[in-house]
This record gives sequence, C-alpha cells and structure tokens, in this order.
Amino acid sequence: MAEIKEDFSMRKRTLTLSNLLLSLLGFLFLACFSVTLVLNLRCIYYFDIDYLDLEGQTGYSEELIRENYDALIDYNLLTKGIKELEFPDFPMSDEAETHFKEVKRIFVAVQILCVVTGVLLFIFLIRKLMRRDYGSLKLISVLTFLIPIGLGAYAFLNWDTFFVQFHELFFDNDYWLFNPITDPVILILPDEFFAHCAAAILIFLFLGGILCGGLHWLLTRKYRRERRAAKMQRYESEDDLE
Repeated sequence: MAEIKEDFSMRKRTLTLSNLLLSLLGFLFLACFSVTLVLNLRCIYYFDIDYLDLEGQTGYSEELIRENYDALIDYNLLTKGIKELEFPDFPMSDEAETHFKEVKRIFVAVQILCVVTGVLLFIFLIRKLMRRDYGSLKLISVLTFLIPIGLGAYAFLNWDTFFVQFHELFFDNDYWLFNPITDPVILILPDEFFAHCAAAILIFLFLGGILCGGLHWLLTRKYRRERRAAKMQRYESEDDLE
C-alpha cells in the first residue's frame, strides 16, 4: 500500500508546470543537437556517394562531388564564419544563392538554439536532480519518442509530400526547385540523401530519449531504495526503543 502511494505521489510530482516546460526545453535541445550533429556528419553523404552511385548518375568524380558538398556544409557551419557561398566547380543562379542564404539562416539559428537550450537545460535540470525531482527526464523521454514517431511515420509513408510540405513551411518562395542546367549542384543532392539525413536525426532523437528514460529509471530506482532503507532503519530504531 505504501509503495502504491509513493508511486502515485511521484507521478503527481512529474506532471508539474515546471517539469512540462523543462521537458519542452529538453526536446528542443535534443532536436537542435540532432540536426547539428547530422549537419556535421559528412560521412553520411560520403557513404551516399557510393550507395547512390552519384558518380555514375552525374558523371562527376567523387573528388569533385566531395569538394563541392564540403563547400556547402562549411558555408552552413557557424564555426566556419563563411559569409558567401562559392562552389569550386558549379555555377549558381541568383535564386539558388537566395535559397542557400535562407537555408544558412535556419542552420545558424538551430546551432545557436542548440547552445542556448543546452546551457539552460543543464542549469535547470541539475537543480531538479538535486531536489530529487526526476519527472522532467521522464517527460523528455516521452516527448522524444512520441513526436518523432509521428513525424517519422508520416515521412516514411509520404516522403515526397513531406519533403514538399517541409519546404513550403520554412520557405515563402519556390527557389528550392532548382534547375539542373543553371544550378547543377542539385544533381549531387538527391532526395534520397535528405531522407537518410532525416532518418539519422530521428535515430539520434530516439537515442536521446533512451538516455533520458534510462537515467530516469536509474535515479528513481536509487531513490526508492534509499527510501526503503530509511524506513527500515526507522522501524528498527522504534523496535530498539520498545
């Protein structure tokens, strides 16, 4: 009976406003961190060069493909500080240049948000854990599973629709519809590559959710053991007094 009351009390402490807000902050950090991590993981694209046979599909050498992809990634990295995009081997239309600037703004915002939310999450989460309030970890884990599952299922079943709607949501023009004649860079950026990046982001989100859920389980288990040990000591003290 005592354990049931304790479980109910812990569930009640979990669904507090501060825990809900902290879980949203945690999910936002994990999402931004996953996007930033995938942006930096060039090995995904290098794998796709061979897996998608980009050399055969485009007629370009692997070295040329890598150099131009690296130029694009470096342009989007906050740490590089590159203000103007220049492809070593490809021309670029005004529309494409505008689109890449818009993409850069999004990626820079995500990287800044990753740092800001990470610092805030660390500060507030440490305060919660010191008070032995582990509810936010549980809620972060739940959000990190439920939201990606919904988006992932929709993207998997309707990738073309998802891809178009994503661009319509984040861009107010159609400059992302490249003409391969004026902007041949699009030939080395197939839709399948972006699908692989989306899958990688979801995987890292799931891993973050597993980490938070596992940490919640371990800390809660330790807390319950300490509570039981304290009760046993109290009962033993009362028996000694009698």
